[in-house]
Amino acid sequence: MTGQTLEIDTRDAASRKRSVAGELVGFILVGGSGAPAFVVLSTLTIGLKTGVPDWIMSVLCWLSLIGPVYLGHRLWSFRTGVPHRRALPRYIAVQLCGIVLAAIFSYVCYRVLGQSTVVASTVVTALTSAVNFAILRAWAFGEGS
Repeated sequence: MTGQTLEIDTRDAASRKRSVAGELVGFILVGGSGAPAFVVLSTLTIGLKTGVPDWIMSVLCWLSLIGPVYLGHRLWSFRTGVPHRRALPRYIAVQLCGIVLAAIFSYVCYRVLGQSTVVASTVVTALTSAVNFAILRAWAFGEGS
């Protein structure tokens, strides 16, 4: 009887946590929904002609999406119980590092390798996303860290 209880508890815990492949799919879907949300939101708010410079409005739109995308990754991509006081600051740190990485990757793709916009943006997106996924999984949302 005790073995059955342990088995049921193990299955319940395992059902809450996704496989790496499941986490990756969730990461792509959540992040992939954040990107068009940013485009729509920034297009609409900049179109309002509020007098706020476009680049500041763009940053404000990006900042406004940190919370919803964080929650999507926390609840759906990684299904973690890591406390917000630990996971949220780490998530923000990863996002800030991602911006720096994207700048470095962009510089290498455009200036060093002379890639076209399509190739460079694809490479930058893929590399930055892969690094973000690995760090978010292991550090920001990792249960053992």
